[in-house]
Amino acid sequence: MTIRPTAVVLGAGPGLGMSMARRFSAEGYQVALVSRTAERHPAYLAELGDAEAFVGDVRNGIGTTLDEIAERFGAIDVAYYGPAAIEPDRMPTDITEVTVDAVEKAMSWVYPAVEVVGKLLPGMLERGRGGFLFAGGLSAVRPMPALGALAMSSAALRNYARTLHERLAGTGVYAGSLTIGGLIERGDIYRMVVAQREKYGDAGGRTLDPDAIAGVAWKMFSAGDSAESVFDAL
Repeated sequence: MTIRPTAVVLGAGPGLGMSMARRFSAEGYQVALVSRTAERHPAYLAELGDAEAFVGDVRNGIGTTLDEIAERFGAIDVAYYGPAAIEPDRMPTDITEVTVDAVEKAMSWVYPAVEVVGKLLPGMLERGRGGFLFAGGLSAVRPMPALGALAMSSAALRNYARTLHERLAGTGVYAGSLTIGGLIERGDIYRMVVAQREKYGDAGGRTLDPDAIAGVAWKMFSAGDSAESVFDAL
């Protein structure tokens, strides 16, 4: 019996997370979905074939959850890192008002990415195959003062992903950055903006199709040569 490779989606949500899950499932992967609560898991799993869902919060340590996934599926072949950097209804403080505490809190979104790599990379290198995809914000490459500390953590995650990409060249293991500027259709922030148009304005022209992003992400991973793709609707 052929064992299907395993893709882990960290930060499974209705927008890009599920689009990534669907794409990797369509490409022959069994999928492990990870999110902070199990509330949405039944609906997610109903859309996928060979998949299971796990509860895990990257900020509280994700190693145990990855162990559970490996015990269930075997080796983890690709990890998509896309947990929310902030809660949908909590806007960051302007860069001129950023505090050390705010930066430390924003960076708590980056540290787990390092934990994931530390956990999975040795096995990938031993097998000579595998990969990581990291989703971050456009403020990593374009100055966006209103995003404050979030811009700093986005830049850190992007730099980490790109530096990994360079270091892993020739190993068979891939690392790439998805730099996203816009409202991800079907996602929680998109739904909040659409529901409060009087507060946030019209979302038209500022949206991105998560299925299209997932398609590009798959091409990046499968080809293994591109370090980054930028998706800019802003």
